[in-house]
Amino acid sequence: MKNHLFSARALTPVLSSVCALALLAGGATISHAAQPSASQEQASAAAMPEGTGYFASNSSLPFMAPDFTQISEDDYLPAFAQGMAIHNAEVQAIIDDPAEPTFDNTIVALERSGRMLSRVSRVFFALTSANTTDRLDEINTEISPQLSDHYTAISLNPDLFARVSAVYEQRDALDLSVERARLLHNTYTGMVHAGAELTEAERERVMVINSEISALTTEFSQTVRAATNQQPLIVETREELAGLSESEIAAAAAAATEMGMDGQYALVLQNTTQQPLIPKLENREIRERFLALSLHRADGTNPEYDTRMIVAQISVLRAEKAALFGEPNWASYSMYRNMADEPQLALDFMEQMVPALAATQRREAAILNAEIAESGGDFTVQPHDWYRFANQVREERFQYSEDEVTEYLQLERVLEGGVFYMANELYGLTFERRTDIPTYHEDVWVYTIREEDGTELALFYFDPFQRPSKRGGAWMGSFVPQSYLLDQRPVIYNVLNIPKTNEGETQLVSFYWVNTIFHEFGHALHGMFAEQEFASLAGTATPRDFVEYPAQVHEMWREYPQVLQNYTAHVETGEPMPMELFERIQAASRWNQGYDFGEVMEAALLDMRWHSLSAEEAAEIDTPEEVIAFEQGALSELGLEVELVPPRYYSTYFNHIFSSPSGYSAGYYSYLWTQMLDHDSRDYIIQNGGLTRANGTRLRETVLSRGGTMDYHEVYRNFAGRDPDVRYMLEYLGLVPEDAEAEAQASD
Repeated sequence: MKNHLFSARALTPVLSSVCALALLAGGATISHAAQPSASQEQASAAAMPEGTGYFASNSSLPFMAPDFTQISEDDYLPAFAQGMAIHNAEVQAIIDDPAEPTFDNTIVALERSGRMLSRVSRVFFALTSANTTDRLDEINTEISPQLSDHYTAISLNPDLFARVSAVYEQRDALDLSVERARLLHNTYTGMVHAGAELTEAERERVMVINSEISALTTEFSQTVRAATNQQPLIVETREELAGLSESEIAAAAAAATEMGMDGQYALVLQNTTQQPLIPKLENREIRERFLALSLHRADGTNPEYDTRMIVAQISVLRAEKAALFGEPNWASYSMYRNMADEPQLALDFMEQMVPALAATQRREAAILNAEIAESGGDFTVQPHDWYRFANQVREERFQYSEDEVTEYLQLERVLEGGVFYMANELYGLTFERRTDIPTYHEDVWVYTIREEDGTELALFYFDPFQRPSKRGGAWMGSFVPQSYLLDQRPVIYNVLNIPKTNEGETQLVSFYWVNTIFHEFGHALHGMFAEQEFASLAGTATPRDFVEYPAQVHEMWREYPQVLQNYTAHVETGEPMPMELFERIQAASRWNQGYDFGEVMEAALLDMRWHSLSAEEAAEIDTPEEVIAFEQGALSELGLEVELVPPRYYSTYFNHIFSSPSGYSAGYYSYLWTQMLDHDSRDYIIQNGGLTRANGTRLRETVLSRGGTMDYHEVYRNFAGRDPDVRYMLEYLGLVPEDAEAEAQASD
């Protein structure tokens, strides 16, 4: 499963302002659009503050990549202050321009503004996610509300809105390109959505709410990271770790030593409810303790880590903000630009799958209970048992062993022989490893990516390993977004949390992480292939229920025989994975969907329940106990086997929806929605030849290069020649009701 806060796209706390999104362009020379008006230049020259320090100008490195050797923690607060001051002056120059409002002197001018602020924001928020420090966390706590206030003030500025409205009223007579028309629409509707048409009192309240949400989501993120990284399961003896590999035991010993508990063992949590090491542990009590620690990491069981009231306060503020706009709840307010643009569409989509999924969960639980009994157990399956016995069933039915598969998966070969090979075959891309580009951590790899003709396309950073300074999950982001307006080529990064092996050992990865590497690089391609005039519409600047699609469809190549044979190599013999083993992997892929698909479905429905609360309903959840009671009630209503299959995230550590001002709130269903697009696309690709340049060109031209410039239903139809059909996903997962029934009868 993919875990990335927003698959890491814009890393600044921009909140609800599309205007602010447009202002995060980053900077370079202007080459593809009209120059500022003379009057605007005069106003700018008269009032524009001067920036100083590293972030005041573009980087001199290739692609304007950040030079981490020139940046210190002391640079950030002054740079933020200067960036906001310059940005305010730029916006004021637009307002003060005596010329009549035009697309260029208003909309494009907004797109150009805020470049220093963008530069510092993109670097700072990348580091607070991937390599933070106590000082960076302190700065984050201080600056996030200020940035919220800054962007909200711009979005709600009545004089600026008057100019934007004047241009918008002329839209039918302007003969704009598709992209320019979309930028105008987004800027206007974004300001309306931010509150530009509210009364002055309502706008002031929105500003307060935005600032409070920003502070609370920052606090949530930091608390969850600390709860995850600083509450390992401490095990006294090596014998209690039976089932783990030597390298895993050594890593646990090293982690304990680092925490001052020499001679003991520390099993560090990852961000999801289930923990990758649990199935390997033979000791059932240790499995139960480890999962319990994961489940209760931030629910006040340890008073030092308690996010319950943060969840309640965020929910109240979001619901109140929605009510100010006349919306019944946050979901209705926040989904207005999604493919599924109202909550009921997303709920109907998910709920149609619940009966078959619930039946699958019950059927698989019965199979696991039989397996436990055959193994001599006198208990019924619990969540801390599920994966251990599911893996046993997988091994017996399909002769599939995760350890056997992992022996063929060397990290560098997976990336270069798998992901890069796929990108070369589909798109003609080539990759050059760089050692001359400074990085923010020694474990980060950098590549220049070139087109088939040798033209430089992008710079790519790959940050694979887990560390305490990094939040959990995996994501993509950009230090520099593509923009013809600003003459910028993309600088993209992928961040993962692969446990690092001991020095001198070959770095192997699980098939789970192989899938994640392909997934995140799909996001990277979406950013790299952008062909937009405006950075605010470039690459991954798309709705949440579309942005996961390009990433998910690239997961298909991890199992494509031609690609698989190129990146697998046995750690001892160097031989590629036998096709017989690959066929067993494929046969095993549909097993355990009751859990794998179920935990995501439950999290998505839990997200929607939180964000379907009215302001009055949210206000009633005003104690820590009521937060848990609401969550339990919401989950019990789903009709799924939640006691056996807990959601992928409980509310108290659900970073996707509570650790950024908007993030994936009322949008976690996107992972499921985009699976529908993904599996429908896979059918099209396979039917049209599979791994071919023609398929790559079509996907690039119709989807990956379009950014946020078009209606997304139209984008999909341009690629596949049809609307998506959910049946391809249901068939792949074994969730077609008649198929599920037939399988159940066969297993009886």
